[in-house]
Amino acid sequence: MRHDQYEWIIEGWARAWNVGDVAALDRVFAPEYVRHEGNGGSIGLDELKLRIQALRHAFPGVVAVVDDIFGQDDRLAIRWTSTGTHEREYLGVPGTGRKIVVNGISIASIRARRIVEEWVTWDPREMLAALDIITVTAR
Repeated sequence: MRHDQYEWIIEGWARAWNVGDVAALDRVFAPEYVRHEGNGGSIGLDELKLRIQALRHAFPGVVAVVDDIFGQDDRLAIRWTSTGTHEREYLGVPGTGRKIVVNGISIASIRARRIVEEWVTWDPREMLAALDIITVTAR
């Protein structure tokens, strides 16, 4: 599926997550950006950049891919997948050499070709279970 009209998002996302160029997010997110997370918390752009850097430190080869993106002028749905290998300390756990695959969906509110607000949902248990930090059992 072609997503030419959203290339500015896909490129900025890839530069930040896959290369570590978090400054690329300044072309994607508005300065007043707010990220709402599934746990009820929210963060701004500076905190998001710090989280990306911390994750890239622990998973230096992480690759995040936009699997699908669609919506209207002011609201987009972005389905994404991140993969990587845990090579250095993360959340107090030394590098394990384990591979992770994390999937999520972001709903983004757009204004003046910048994401101003985002609601992100993903299951952190996927990553924690892959690192053998927790055990997830089926219900």
